[in-house]
Order: sequence, then structure tokens, then C-alpha cells
Amino acid sequence: MEKLEHPVSVLLVEDNVLNQKLIFLNLSKYGFKIDIANHGREAMEKLEHGQYDLILMDLMMPIMDGLETTVAIREKEKVTKQHMPIVGLTANTYDADREKCLSYGMDEYMAKPFDLQEFFTNLKKLNII
Repeated sequence: MEKLEHPVSVLLVEDNVLNQKLIFLNLSKYGFKIDIANHGREAMEKLEHGQYDLILMDLMMPIMDGLETTVAIREKEKVTKQHMPIVGLTANTYDADREKCLSYGMDEYMAKPFDLQEFFTNLKKLNII
């Protein structure tokens, strides 16, 4: 994996500070620009003011979880007619979780711990890089 040709802006929605730091450090060195939201409501506020190429969305968070946030984003997209790629992040690795993520409107799903190779594969699949 090499540095990106063009910067990719990521909104990381994750309540765990250790996971935030790990993902931030891993992605920063490849040229990603990362903005962090601690929960879904904060993510919705950041989306009002910022432009992102991708959202990395933890599923289990206080205040507003990842599934609820994804549904809210997809509702807004019915008006804006713009699609924001969302990749779900979860500690669970059950096939049913992937199906659940996709059924709520996520584009892809990844299990924790965060796997950089899998992340790049997903970005290619979603035509982000």
C-alpha cells in the first residue's frame, strides 16, 4: 500500500478513544484527512458543515448508534440526491451483522481490529481510490 494520489477525506464516527487514535494514525500516514465524531449526533452535525469522501461508522455508540445514524444520513440523501459511502465498523464478525449493516444502508462492513489491507480493498470496491 502506498500514499494516496489524491487526499481522501474520512469522517471517523467512533466513541472509543483508543480506536480513534489507532485508525487516525494508520490512515494519516497514507494521506487520508480524518475528522472524528464521538457519536452519531456529533457526526450529523459535522456532516452539516463538512465535506467527506467516506464515513467509517462504529455500530455501538452512546447517544446515537451507527445504524440509527446511517438511517438518518440516508434520509437526508433523499433530498440532496448525493450518496455518501459508509463503512460500518464492529467488534462482531458474524455474517448476520454484515447483512444488518447493508440492510440499514451501509455500503460495506469491517470487523475490528481495523485492518488496513481490508480497508484499501473496500475503498477500491467503492470506487473511492
